[in-house]
This record gives sequence, C-alpha cells and structure tokens, in this order.
Amino acid sequence: MDPILIVDDEEKIRSLVRLYLEREGFAVDEAEDGRIALEKFRAGHYSLLIVDLMMPDIDGWRVCREVRESSGLPIIMLTARGEEFDRVLGLELGADDYLVKPFSTKELVARVKALLRRSRGQLQPVSSEITAGLLCIDKERHRVCIGEEVVNLTPLEFDLLYFLAKNRGRVFSREQLMETVWGYDFYGDARTVDTHVKKLREKLNHPSVKGMIVTVWGVGYKFDPDQVH
Repeated sequence: MDPILIVDDEEKIRSLVRLYLEREGFAVDEAEDGRIALEKFRAGHYSLLIVDLMMPDIDGWRVCREVRESSGLPIIMLTARGEEFDRVLGLELGADDYLVKPFSTKELVARVKALLRRSRGQLQPVSSEITAGLLCIDKERHRVCIGEEVVNLTPLEFDLLYFLAKNRGRVFSREQLMETVWGYDFYGDARTVDTHVKKLREKLNHPSVKGMIVTVWGVGYKFDPDQVH
C-alpha cells in the first residue's frame, strides 16, 4: 500500500482527496500546513506528496524545495490561481506535476497512479543500458552516470531522459512527450515539458554531455549526441 501525504490548509480539499485516494486503496495522511508537512516527511515514509502552493507560514514552494534537498519523492502541487509563474516556479523547485483548483478527482487519481508507476520503475522493463559518450542511462537500476559521477534525477526527469535517448534523433512535440512520458492526457500547459528539460540540462551540465538534448524550434525536443562538440 502506497502512503500518500496531502498538504493543504483547506480541510474540505484534504477530506475530498483522501476519500477518493482511499477508495483506490491508498493509505493517506494529512498535514494542514507546510511546517507539519515537513515534520511528517522527515519522520515518516511516504510514496508521494500532494502539496498546495498557497499556505500560510511555510508555503508549498518551500516544502517542494526542502523535500528535493534530500529526496526524489514524487510531488504533485495544487494551486488555486493557475498563473504560469506559480506553475513554473513550483516545477523548478522540484514538483513533478501540477493541478489547478478546482480539479477533477479522477484526473488527480490518474496522475497519482502514473507518478507512482514511474517511481517504481515499472513503465517498461528493459535489459540493456543506453550509452552516449560518457553518459550512461541504466533503466534496470534507474541510474544515470556521467563517467563515474552519479546524476541525481527525479523519477520523471529520468523517464524523460530515457525516452528521448531511447529514440535518439527523433523529434517529439511537447504534447507527444506529455502523453508518452507523463502517461496520461494532459489538459494544462504543455510548457511544463520546457521546465523539466531545463532542469535536465542543468543536471547534465558536463562538457561531454551538454547539448545532447536539442531544442527543435517550433516543434519540440530530441536527443542527439552528435550535437556535443
């Protein structure tokens, strides 16, 4: 059973999300603010966090940032405003996905299941590594290395890199990446992909690897080791 922590200062939201997740067999814990959420995160063991951005005292942005300092735990953020700045900042601080209030509980459950499958490495079993120069992507061990150095990626960052590398040279639109890598139809801003590509590039900032993820203007992205000079 996958334990999930819901962090929201609105009791009605917490109760609604708990109801639907428990119907699907998940164990659910709650926190009414960011301080309690961080205390529970440090003391317990969770498989996924659902975090509201707008909370008093310690907000959701800080929760995402502090969790990401020590964990690749999947995070879905909730925002009532839906402005692009809020979404992009939350993603850059480490959230994997977002939903704008009011949201469909069915869609939330679908996203929770997709992220949990990804975090367990159950998308597609493979028996080989992908290498490109010093870059090694090991699907079975869910590990990325540049030479001897291990690169710490979130489950979503790993799957995005693996998918692009597995299809090297092929260009994918943002919408195609959302559908294939995220694992469900996406009704929000497909520029979420841009934010995750930016984070990937920052983590792969090594002379032998930098530039392998290529932007094809007006289309999308591709993985091309030949772009590294």
